[in-house]
Amino acid sequence: MLNPFPELLALSLLGPFLLRVVLGLIFIDLGFLKLRGEKERWMSLFETLGLRPTTLFVPIYAILEIAGGILLIIGLWTQIASLAFAIFTGIELAVEWRDRALLKRDLVFYLLILVISVSLLLTGAGAYAIDIPL
Repeated sequence: MLNPFPELLALSLLGPFLLRVVLGLIFIDLGFLKLRGEKERWMSLFETLGLRPTTLFVPIYAILEIAGGILLIIGLWTQIASLAFAIFTGIELAVEWRDRALLKRDLVFYLLILVISVSLLLTGAGAYAIDIPL
């Protein structure tokens, strides 16, 4: 079947760009939530997982999310940040699958973030990025 809008295929690099910026903004927001509003919940989660001291791990995890989100927005090391976010989100998805009371979001949110991360890992940064596809 013919594509109904073939002119739009010339803008195909904008798809990864939009995914990259939105995912970066989401992870920056999640990082700030871990430092402020959801800090106690994440400390109890890390305590449940046996990661101690939680007062050290939660801020480190939040800073990694904020830094990775900034890298995604500017398009620097996009595949590395996407791989890290896919691993982080996969772990959070497994935790949410096991005990739905531990985390605040639902499975659909984590699954969507995981798929966007893997998509960026496979497609690259897209338009307006510092990363150059070789």
